Amino acid sequence: MSHKIRQGEEDLLKSWLQDQKISYYNLLGDMIEGGDVIIDGKTLFVGISNRTNENAIRHLQKILPDYEVIAVPFTEKYLHLDCVFNIISPTEALCYPKAFTKKEYELLSERYQLIEVSDEEQFTLGTNVLSVGNKTLFSLPVNKEVNKVLRERGYNVIEVDITEIIKSGGSFRCCTLPIRREETESTEF
Repeated sequence: MSHKIRQGEEDLLKSWLQDQKISYYNLLGDMIEGGDVIIDGKTLFVGISNRTNENAIRHLQKILPDYEVIAVPFTEKYLHLDCVFNIISPTEALCYPKAFTKKEYELLSERYQLIEVSDEEQFTLGTNVLSVGNKTLFSLPVNKEVNKVLRERGYNVIEVDITEIIKSGGSFRCCTLPIRREETESTEF
């Protein structure tokens, strides 16, 4: 963890992983936070932010040779990559386009149909939903336009008001740690 207030959190996670007999690799000396890592199968999108550095990304590329690790720089004022980009199905992702240069935006749009989030709903973390599979996801009720568009695209949007967590800089995806993702018959997340 790069920021002093976050340092030590990884010790709790390592202890839990050891108790569960789950192996892990410790990236000593590198700075990387989970909100900057978005996994889609064998592809890892890793945001370059003031909390995740390029050394960590190079390290991931080295220790995960069977994965495609893609560095995604974004405007630093946004906390993590998942605050401006979030994959919600194999073909669709939520995105706040103003956080990216044209190059990064085009890279993401080549891989996904991007559902753009407005300035107002980016402020209330409209991208930071939690997809739980079969086109079902959790979202904040204040993000009315995002939720409307998602429903029009066939998503079951479960609205839960956890707006207090936004004061800490996070939302649904920030509050979770998926350690296993099941494939569904429809191949949707």
